[in-house]
Amino acid sequence: MATPVSEGGGAADERRRRKGRTTPPHVRALAGSLGGVVEACCLQPIDVIKTRLQLDRTGAYRGIVHCGATAARTEGVRALWKGLTPFATHLTLKYALRMGSNALLQSAFKDPATGDLSNRGRVAAGFGAGVLEALLIVTPFEVVKIRLQQQKGLRPELLKYRGPVHCARMIIREEGVLGLWAGAAPTIMRNGTNQAAMFTAKNAFDVVLWKKHEGDGKVLQPWQSMISGFLAGTAGPICTGPFDVVKTRLMAQSRSGGGDVKYKGMVHAIRTIFAEEGLLALWKGLLPRLMRIPPGQAIMWAVADQVTGLYEKSYLHRAHL
Repeated sequence: MATPVSEGGGAADERRRRKGRTTPPHVRALAGSLGGVVEACCLQPIDVIKTRLQLDRTGAYRGIVHCGATAARTEGVRALWKGLTPFATHLTLKYALRMGSNALLQSAFKDPATGDLSNRGRVAAGFGAGVLEALLIVTPFEVVKIRLQQQKGLRPELLKYRGPVHCARMIIREEGVLGLWAGAAPTIMRNGTNQAAMFTAKNAFDVVLWKKHEGDGKVLQPWQSMISGFLAGTAGPICTGPFDVVKTRLMAQSRSGGGDVKYKGMVHAIRTIFAEEGLLALWKGLLPRLMRIPPGQAIMWAVADQVTGLYEKSYLHRAHL
């Protein structure tokens, strides 16, 4: 006579099965990098406009449309894709590191007995992934990108930086290697907070909206991933606006020539911007960030979820049937 399985035992068995159904970090890294390429190509113009607005201290641009139209009219349409090479490269590497390191950190924070990941562990893993990407990838690439984007003019011979590699070399020669890490502190705070919120929210929306759990073999439709990714990407820009503005100002100022710089650091920059331009200046560029980050997350997750979902369906779920 077969022994009945208690409800508690069935739940324990399900937890053990889920514990073994975890997408490997390298698969998540690949999924993130592919999503980054697609996102960069689609949304680079919005990033250029955001940077121009944040660097505008004189009110030359009257808004997003005026900024984009002015850049296209005076510098050509290709100006809206300035800095695409470092942007696409940094997004590809950033998402690979973000997704891979988050998977590793989530594994470390899981309960060893049940394999469950608490919300606190998910937040900590997301914050840690954001800190790593800020230090290793985001800061130096964004310094180069912002220096290139702030250049104005049609004649190449008048530009200080002729391209990403030349820009990086000039910064190192004039400011030292640490010049590539200008604005690291606000970048760490911005990215850490963003990723803590994003990974937690994305998982919550997947579960609530689509009943999708990691390792269950269910492949979300791209439109479902886009909705979850878009919603998960909305909170970060609002919470981290001041960090993003300060990061851009610190990265844009050159230390060449040994002269004094306007902003001495993150706290000094916040105080100076508040005193000279008012509180709302700390959220300059918020609208283009909201136009870029949530759609960017929607695009990235639409690609990434297809990769991880197919892996779960093909290898993890089938192996545990």
